[in-house]
Amino acid sequence: MPKFSKASQGKLNTCHEDLVTIFEEVIWIRDCTIIEGFRTEEVQNEYLRTGKSQLRFPQSKHNQFPSMAVDVMEYHPKKPHLHWSKIDEIEDFARFVIGVADSLLDAGAISHKIRWGGDWDMDGERVDKDPDESFFDGPHFELVEVD
Repeated sequence: MPKFSKASQGKLNTCHEDLVTIFEEVIWIRDCTIIEGFRTEEVQNEYLRTGKSQLRFPQSKHNQFPSMAVDVMEYHPKKPHLHWSKIDEIEDFARFVIGVADSLLDAGAISHKIRWGGDWDMDGERVDKDPDESFFDGPHFELVEVD
């Protein structure tokens, strides 16, 4: 059974309890690594400068503490462990995470919906196939208020 490394667990622990609950459920079934939770002003503004983010500090959900966003990738046993360029695989993992989050919300275990950085408007269409969206952030998941 997969489990988080100390580094991943430490990053996840900087996140809102709903994100912790979601990804502690995900890890039971699909191995993954936490890339980043809370993000400092220096890091956020560097990501903006280099095009990894479109938001200046403190506008990102990563900039709140606890963080309302987390970057996560599925972890594969053989190298390369992270498949950054395999967008269909990233989407498959994201859809799995969304399904877990929806189940937890329905069960009352969490109080937020989750949005993936590959489908910002949550219409089911991936950014590269949706003319209404343009910025693909495959590892990004963030909490949104329930309607």
